[in-house]
Amino acid sequence: MFGFSSDAGNIGSTPRTHWSRRSLLRTSAGLGTALLAGGALTSCSSRTSGATRVRLWSWLTGMDQYVAAFNSSQRDVHVELSVIAAGISGGYAQQTNAIRAHNAPDILHVEYQALPQIATTGGLRDLSADVDDLADGFLPAAWQSVRPGGKTWAVPMDFCPMAFFYRKDLFDRAGIQVPRTWADFRQAASAVSRSDRAARITTFPLNDGAFFAGTAWQAGDPWWDIASDSWRVGIDGPGTLRVAEYWQDMISSGRAAHDATGTQSWISAMHHGRLWGMLGATWGVGMLQKSLPADKGRWAVAPLPTWDEDPSTGVWGGSAFGISAESEVPEAALKFLRWLSTDPEVPRIGSKVTFPSPAYLANREVARTAYADDYFAGDPIFDVLDRAATRVPEWTWGPTLLSAFATIADALGPVSTGATTIPRAVHEVQSSTVAAMRARGLAVTDGSRT
Repeated sequence: MFGFSSDAGNIGSTPRTHWSRRSLLRTSAGLGTALLAGGALTSCSSRTSGATRVRLWSWLTGMDQYVAAFNSSQRDVHVELSVIAAGISGGYAQQTNAIRAHNAPDILHVEYQALPQIATTGGLRDLSADVDDLADGFLPAAWQSVRPGGKTWAVPMDFCPMAFFYRKDLFDRAGIQVPRTWADFRQAASAVSRSDRAARITTFPLNDGAFFAGTAWQAGDPWWDIASDSWRVGIDGPGTLRVAEYWQDMISSGRAAHDATGTQSWISAMHHGRLWGMLGATWGVGMLQKSLPADKGRWAVAPLPTWDEDPSTGVWGGSAFGISAESEVPEAALKFLRWLSTDPEVPRIGSKVTFPSPAYLANREVARTAYADDYFAGDPIFDVLDRAATRVPEWTWGPTLLSAFATIADALGPVSTGATTIPRAVHEVQSSTVAAMRARGLAVTDGSRT
């Protein structure tokens, strides 16, 4: 067996989690009773005078408006929002510290990639008995993402499959076809550089582990899985190495840039035609509209290029919400979470403050109707993104993913100077991750292909 103790340390730095043999989780039971704190939601409830007060911590854009709409819709529950730093920027450390101090909020914001690591704290309530009736209503990949180990630890809200955003005006002017495969993408990159020596088709951000994970996800090569009684780690598997070798060639040959994303210089490069495309996810819709309003009608969205005509895509982002294991008002918290994930008012609000990408299938249709799709040229964005959302391979996030993201960024940094290569960095991340997991007392099988 393998499993967790409830002392998971601080997420955001390198967590210090001790995994004892007696607290190890059973593969057949999923994350199991070692993570289970409290029973079904009917086990406890408390009310103050008037509405039941529910505390929520979140960094989601528009959450204040969602909370206001919920609070105005009924009298029994009143949600109080505290805005915290984004997860990897400090929010997860804050939540984990609160769990350890026994003063966590009733509802915690957890991105899919962080869920297994947050679950190791023992601070999340098993929601299986309370929300599994909703399972068929969600995108399968989103629902699977809140069930590490076979138990439901959170309720999905949005889901972010990857796509290729490109300057349609520049592609059309140069007579370049939108690439369907990664082989096409290499040829298109060469054509972009021939058309404008100062331009590149896109940048491969060496500073972003989440981006690299999304590209490996598309290749269908999970970095973690559960094998026998241990975690099997295979970050340098053949699919990931294929991605690494491809992008090493793209950077070394000068076909792609390797600058960081999210900066003003990156945004300027896209506006001024020095970058003709962006490999992003559904959140890129709102980002482009907000950052480049003058570019309306210039950009279009296409499916992520594929490997060998396999119509799969990776995922880069998406949020879910869990209930604290020590919450005294779990029924009230659940009422808000069910509303947040399934009520059609939520994508209507989201269409005004950002780009709605619901994980709940019925709400995707609401979002399509509510959102004014007038910024992009080309195919309707919901057509592209809805297809992408159904083409997501199976994937397992590991219990040290957040610290692994930092390791990836550190390992990839020297690629920019030629001091290392992306494949070599991947092997380094594999070794570092296995060593870090073993140092925490996890049962680990090294799945390295080297």
